[in-house]
Amino acid sequence: MAGPSGVSDIEVAILRAHREEWSRIVATVTRRFGSLDVAEEATGEAFAIAVERWRTDGVPPNPGGWLSRTATRKAIDFIRRENRRDSKHNEAMMMVDDEPAPPVGAIDDDRLRLVFICCHPALSMQARVALTLRMMGGLTTPEIARAFLVTEDTMRRRITRAKAHIRRARIPFDVPSSGALAERVSGVLAVLFLVFNEGYLTTTPATDSVRDDLTAEAIRLTRLVRELLPDDGEVAGLLAMMLLIEARRPARVSASGELVTMDEQDRGAWNRSLIDEGHSLVRQRLAAGTRPGRYQILAAINAVHTSARDAHDTDWTQVLALYDQLMGLDSSAIVALNRAVAVAELAGADAALAIIDPLSETLNDYHAFHATRADLLRRAGRTRLAGEAYDRAIELSGNPAEAALLRRRRDGLTTPSAVEEPSP
Repeated sequence: MAGPSGVSDIEVAILRAHREEWSRIVATVTRRFGSLDVAEEATGEAFAIAVERWRTDGVPPNPGGWLSRTATRKAIDFIRRENRRDSKHNEAMMMVDDEPAPPVGAIDDDRLRLVFICCHPALSMQARVALTLRMMGGLTTPEIARAFLVTEDTMRRRITRAKAHIRRARIPFDVPSSGALAERVSGVLAVLFLVFNEGYLTTTPATDSVRDDLTAEAIRLTRLVRELLPDDGEVAGLLAMMLLIEARRPARVSASGELVTMDEQDRGAWNRSLIDEGHSLVRQRLAAGTRPGRYQILAAINAVHTSARDAHDTDWTQVLALYDQLMGLDSSAIVALNRAVAVAELAGADAALAIIDPLSETLNDYHAFHATRADLLRRAGRTRLAGEAYDRAIELSGNPAEAALLRRRRDGLTTPSAVEEPSP
């Protein structure tokens, strides 16, 4: 039966199961059979069967359990096909479903173990992040490609190469020891950061504008990492940053489905409990007196924002100083773009435009670049150029709430001024 949106109950159940169960099933099958390829293929087949079977038989009482059992049977079928010359004894061993679970080592959470497994030091950092995002399941290859600002073909080849490298190198799918966790943690944090970002502002038009399932999972996994590495400042910094951003989610999208920028949000709707926890973590890192890393600085920036009573009360001097510190660690174009927003508050839109216009070649396919530039041009009174920038931002934005905000701002531009410089 189709609801008012035209989506059937079965489709809703499939989408919900995909969001809630994909990564758990992939992680479980990977742990049992030791192959990412087998786990991903078997899980995909299980969902494909569910689409057909549930339409005729209805949604089972325990969709996750149904999918897990189906994926396990498909994995066994797959391995049987690939190993027809193996002994029947080995096949029989695969069918034993109640064998004791293998030791879980230092990580007693299948999904977090999968993240650590994918973040093997033998892979490049980009490959670790891309592969883990793919295997975590909530993100498709096009979604990951947008997060990396690369084409879908590029990302598809990157993931394929990573999996092929794992096969060729015979990288074991074991759980790293407690002592080896630290060398994988940077890749794990990068993955969790991107998962959180995708949840906070999704890039796929077919999904909700904000996916709280992804933000909640990223926060949950980061809390687990913190339990494993309680003295790691970057882990604490990432958790603090996530909490302070997540605290603003209730005010992030209006009742009409339009994105609400931070300066226009109802701060009374912010989650004070999350803000207090995030501020506490930031204070702990400041008290530690050690040199902060990227995530700790980003957490501090968000602490400044969430400390202000309103947008006019924001300490932009401190925000800019923190971005200057961040540029010393990460001089990427995206950091420079975000820093320019603080510059605009202190020195005006023209000063900020002078910073971001040289970034146009690097960030030409990044919607946030054009959205930021459009807002600065609007504030500077250059409405024709602002309109062009809004059009480009709308074209690139995959988020319906953000696109709605951009269209309203574009449509609200006043008559273009008589003389404006050409686009860069």
